[in-house]
Amino acid sequence: LVKGSAMFVRGSFLLAVSSALLVTSDAFVVLQPSARLHKSAHASAHAARRSECLSGLKMTAVERNVMKESIYGLKQRSNGDIWVPQRARPRRNRKNEGLRSMVRENRVEPANFIYPLFVHTKDSNEKIDSMPGCERHTEESCLREVGEAVAEGVSNIILFPKIPEELKSNSADECYNPAGFIPSLISKIKSRYGGSVNVWTDVALDPYSDQGHDGMVSTDKRGDGGKGRILNDETVEQLCRQALAQARAGADVVAPSDMMDGRIGAIRDALDSDGFTDVSIVAYTAKYASAFYGPFRDALDSAPRESSNAPPNKKTYQMDPANSREALVEAALDSAEGADMLMVKPGMPYLDIIKLLKDNTNLPISAYHVSGEYAMLKAAAERGWVNERDVALETLLCFKRAGADAILTYYAKQAARWLNE
Repeated sequence: LVKGSAMFVRGSFLLAVSSALLVTSDAFVVLQPSARLHKSAHASAHAARRSECLSGLKMTAVERNVMKESIYGLKQRSNGDIWVPQRARPRRNRKNEGLRSMVRENRVEPANFIYPLFVHTKDSNEKIDSMPGCERHTEESCLREVGEAVAEGVSNIILFPKIPEELKSNSADECYNPAGFIPSLISKIKSRYGGSVNVWTDVALDPYSDQGHDGMVSTDKRGDGGKGRILNDETVEQLCRQALAQARAGADVVAPSDMMDGRIGAIRDALDSDGFTDVSIVAYTAKYASAFYGPFRDALDSAPRESSNAPPNKKTYQMDPANSREALVEAALDSAEGADMLMVKPGMPYLDIIKLLKDNTNLPISAYHVSGEYAMLKAAAERGWVNERDVALETLLCFKRAGADAILTYYAKQAARWLNE
């Protein structure tokens, strides 16, 4: 009898505890209407409650063991909802476009772009296979392209010429021919569009060189790898002549991309002494000996010539991709010599260099989104691997976020159209 009484008391206690749990459980509240739906309209209230309790007991066991286990650090509000006790919630500033737009730190606009145009002396345009969407333009096609870019808000263009082979030489004398292709084209662009566009020019010998180098090549074998040397000071003299010819034709900005030592100061003095104190100099300050230039060299046929005495690469004057502090040396020199803006080339693989220069100079910074970077995005987009519009605009935004004030990109006109939509 005593044993039976003890079992009765124990059973009553467990039933009371289970009922109390059911009353406070979400499972019981949720399941209660569902359980009642399965009962006959003629069933007794006692049977319905018994069935509900049994069903609730089963679900409470599952829910409490699997879903309702306490998580360390989380709390519960008075209504039972989970609460992460954190006052600062950065997501509040992202909750809708009105707020996101208000606090956005960087924006890309068409005014930030420099539009590079490949030009040649032929009578028709030629597609560049390694750069889909880019062409070597005729003179008239170039003029139309400039007008389309200006209409989209892109007011800066830069010219890159493909020069006929018969005009090339080691001294690249054609680069300063006042009646040459580029001076003539500059004059026509300025005549048609006036102050609505700034014409930039590339100051370097490689498009005009039969050696495929940015500088003159020595005839000796004293250079890297037993090849000829890139002559620094002799090249600077030619660059000064080239910059003067471009300025006289109407160029607004000259951009020495050669990486010769001392060329910024020499060009500044040459321009100033000839009355062109208002012509800007954008120095290719940190131009690296990069593998990302291949498509550009295809477009202009400006790669080093393997059959000549020239070095097989440009490593003796372009910067080593392994170096960053060296960029500060170049930046200090270019700034002291009179540069108006500093450029980093390539762009995306060198965002750290853009940031480094931004933090260490008061001059504007430009980034060159080079041909290899452009070709990679185009190839991925053609295969459907990425959304071209989204990745291109994100890429350009990354340059701004890293510190670039201006972006030289083959996407300039197309990106401007996207931004203007």
